[in-house]
Amino acid sequence: MKFLASISLVFYLLFSGCAQAQEVKEESTLTTFILIRHAEKGTDDPRNPSLNEEGMERAQNLVALLKHVDINVLYSTPYKRTQQTIQPLADKYALSINEYNPSSMDFLKEAWAQNKGKTIVISGHSNTTPKVANYLLGDAKFADLNESEYDKVFVVTINEIGKGTVTVLSY
Repeated sequence: MKFLASISLVFYLLFSGCAQAQEVKEESTLTTFILIRHAEKGTDDPRNPSLNEEGMERAQNLVALLKHVDINVLYSTPYKRTQQTIQPLADKYALSINEYNPSSMDFLKEAWAQNKGKTIVISGHSNTTPKVANYLLGDAKFADLNESEYDKVFVVTINEIGKGTVTVLSY
């Protein structure tokens, strides 16, 4: 619990810093993308597995981690594991989950244009999550995640696509 409290503090400081930066940069609107890889998957279906028990617990931990963040929009690939990872957030904030095609970054332009100044959570995969971060930053900074790595959260803040900052956390 102490760890979650410290992570919540990091998010509070990060987002309050974003608000201060927003006041300084009145001509631009900062948008925050919270990028996560789906939680631990089961073995029930080789093509489209559900989350296993550990993954369901991690999905609940994500809600606790983001409890002080005002989330406005949710995106997920069309797979059960990515949708189940952010379903608890959808329930908490009474939001629908928008699907995106993980083989294309085109949805990001539209997501950003329609949600400037808001917070967007995107649930993806070991290869798509770093790719989305790189696209938003305009820099090939991150490689694919290891197949056993489920705990990374990329917080990318941009004032336009290709120009932003990133903080990587573990939960």
